[in-house]
Amino acid sequence: METPSQSTPERSPRRRKRFPPILQTTLSVAVLVATLFTTFTPKGLFSGNLSDELVILLTNEPEGAVLPGTPLPQVRVGIVSGHLGNDSGAVCENGTTEAEVNFKIATIVQQKLTALGFQADVLEEFDPRLQSYRAAALVSIHNDSCDYVNDQATGFKVAAAMSSRDLNLANRLAACLRDRYQRATNLPLHDSVTNDMTLYHAFDEISPNTTAAIIETGFLNLDYKILTEQPDLIASGILDGILCYINNESIVPVVP
Repeated sequence: METPSQSTPERSPRRRKRFPPILQTTLSVAVLVATLFTTFTPKGLFSGNLSDELVILLTNEPEGAVLPGTPLPQVRVGIVSGHLGNDSGAVCENGTTEAEVNFKIATIVQQKLTALGFQADVLEEFDPRLQSYRAAALVSIHNDSCDYVNDQATGFKVAAAMSSRDLNLANRLAACLRDRYQRATNLPLHDSVTNDMTLYHAFDEISPNTTAAIIETGFLNLDYKILTEQPDLIASGILDGILCYINNESIVPVVP
């Protein structure tokens, strides 16, 4: 990762006869919310905007304020497209830039999340929306240098947001990303995590209730082919990591 510049649910008819309309609406919404959170929310994620949405849904509204068929709030996930709107990031000899590779991958992740019913935001590097941004998870996507370093300069890196209010959740998100991404891409895990990752600026800008992590999906030299020719595979690995965290899936160590 090149460090960015700082400049820039219908109830039965019998039930309707027994309950007043407002209570009926409240109970219906409560059942739906319980289903939503059972499906998408891991233990300990009832902090941040998800709990706020729950409170709003269960707050009594004037009769008629909640219409039948009104969609429930979606679980939000943020995707930072590294360097987008700020600079090019790493630049390869053939003109390929890290920013464009990041954006391609981020866009596919967003599309996949949206297709699954999530509210997915693609955010710029220094997006104003990052200020106090609240979501179930936020992942920043970057890539490493275009230059040849050595034969070991291949693979991906993941770091959790050390500024998260619940560091256990941040570490779990990072662990999910590491496990699912490696399984999807077969790329090795590179252990050279830098301060630019652990102290990534967006981690201090978003709400401390937002669980976050950063991933460098590979090196734009030895990993160039898979990164540029199979962005859907790269995006699927990131998506699987996010779903592992959101759905509180188990992580089984990969056996060499």
